[in-house]
Amino acid sequence: MIRVLLTGDTMGRAGRRALEECLHSLRSSREIDFVVSNVENAAAGFSITPRIAEDLFAAGVDIMTSGNHIFDKKEILDYIEREPRLLRPANYAPGAPGRGRWVGKVRGVPLAVINFQGRVFMPPCDDPFRAADSQLSALEPSVKVILVDMHAETTSEKMAMGRYLDGRVSAVVGTHTHVQTADEQVMPGGTAYLTDLGMTGPHDGVIGMQSRIVIQRFLVGIAQKFEPSEGDIKLNGLIVDVDESSGHALSVERVSIPLK
Repeated sequence: MIRVLLTGDTMGRAGRRALEECLHSLRSSREIDFVVSNVENAAAGFSITPRIAEDLFAAGVDIMTSGNHIFDKKEILDYIEREPRLLRPANYAPGAPGRGRWVGKVRGVPLAVINFQGRVFMPPCDDPFRAADSQLSALEPSVKVILVDMHAETTSEKMAMGRYLDGRVSAVVGTHTHVQTADEQVMPGGTAYLTDLGMTGPHDGVIGMQSRIVIQRFLVGIAQKFEPSEGDIKLNGLIVDVDESSGHALSVERVSIPLK
């Protein structure tokens, strides 16, 4: 069995602090073999920097996924080209910096992580469903443990991807909305699923941003610079036990761990 932890959108300094203070002890106490974290909001809510990425790898993250904000910091363009452990959605246009799939081994077991982005209410990108077929067909048959981050706005698009890939991958987890859902399950074909992992970061604001600024924007319609919130910090995610021979999920456990 392989035990993996997938954590939701790392939001700003508070989200980074949650990973830095919780991951090592969590990996030890829960015997977690592999950690995947979405980091597209790690740098004050918008993208990630090379320094922050290195800090999060040191904190215990194995692979980082992302989404529509990944290229907001221009200094990440060169870094993502040379760092295969930082992914951008695989259904971005050909020629986009970086890659959308990582393949390696955990305790000698082949494992793949694939990142997709939805198209409903999101910036333009290629079809994630056809991209999923292409990405899976490129894997060696020996790769049974496959983890998918579906970064999308709507629950329906994320659920559809879960059903589409049921039995073909080990887990499909949604990211992007910063609100954890309560529909964790192992689908009939053996794929673990959660519509949204939630946010690893501050929960005292509005999806990670200071409430005052967001409310004022709704009240008067004047755009102001969003500033990340800092309080009520939680690490949100999903723990999945995967049978290493079949790649099927054995169990799922949704987690929401407050920072003390």
